[in-house]
Amino acid sequence: MEILLRGEPAQLAFGQRLAERFREGAVVYLEGDLGAGKTTLVRGLLRGLGYGGIVRSPTYTLLEPYEFGSLPLYHLDLYRLTDPEELEFLGLRDLLTDPSLWFIEWPQRGAGYLPEPDLRIVCSHVPEGRLLRLYSETPRGRTALVRL
Repeated sequence: MEILLRGEPAQLAFGQRLAERFREGAVVYLEGDLGAGKTTLVRGLLRGLGYGGIVRSPTYTLLEPYEFGSLPLYHLDLYRLTDPEELEFLGLRDLLTDPSLWFIEWPQRGAGYLPEPDLRIVCSHVPEGRLLRLYSETPRGRTALVRL
């Protein structure tokens, strides 16, 4: 599935629509160049879930947890990861035991240590804005796409 988003408001609105699809938890890989809108998408999703606080890019911290409601959300940005084994120091295995929502930027840098995605979103710059290509990887991901 491809979706063209024209500007930041459209990216935020799409993130809010995604929030409605993952009330039970999921793993979503966000791929694309720097500045393609991956964190903006997560910001929209958090707003859609009712989070009103500041949404920081986890570029330097690698992980930003958001605890609200019954479903925690973890936003990872692995751009600065030099070795996938570094994910062990974040306590990733412990966090994966409970239902939660994961949005992982630059997932290829954590290969072998990350759970498989339910949905993969590839963000690209295009003259009109951002082009999102969505790929379902599991039944949960397919259900989410059908309802978008």
